[in-house]
Amino acid sequence: MPDVNEVRSDEVQAVAQAPPKKKPKTSVWSDLLLLLLKILVIILLFVLMFTFLFGATRYSDVAMQPNIKAGDLVIYYRLDKTYVATNCVALKYQGKTQVMRVVAVEGDTVDMTADGLVINGALQSEPDPSKQTLPYTEGIEFPLTLQKGEVFLLGDDRENSADSRVYGAVNAKDTLGEVMTVIRRRNI
Repeated sequence: MPDVNEVRSDEVQAVAQAPPKKKPKTSVWSDLLLLLLKILVIILLFVLMFTFLFGATRYSDVAMQPNIKAGDLVIYYRLDKTYVATNCVALKYQGKTQVMRVVAVEGDTVDMTADGLVINGALQSEPDPSKQTLPYTEGIEFPLTLQKGEVFLLGDDRENSADSRVYGAVNAKDTLGEVMTVIRRRNI
């Protein structure tokens, strides 16, 4: 019977005498092409995400001051269009992207009285207590009951906003999406 130490030393010698395994050579060009491919895939993912899932716009209006100011970057989510009151949504109106706040949803009755905004018979608190929400002389008739899928939108700066008081209730499907975040980027 062979000694265990002899068998191990034979194995060690066989390994030591075996030629070293050659490391596959990669050229600089193949590494560079792989890097470029990775960069292109990442860019493609961002383009697809901001084409179908998210949207971004540079806000250029004063209707949502002081919460969203002109020059801010607004990012919105396109897929879920089931809104609740207080959501901010992005929409197109007369070729411009607007951001407005949802104040009423389907089934709600919106009215504008001398006291301000009334929804379902309850007077609403204003974003700026020094200003009231009043109807415009030109625009829609109140009270207005919202139909299935409609939302009523107002700007936070109620006196300087072209909103649902002008163009009426908006079908939620016609909006661009719900605002997810606002990035302050004025004067950059």
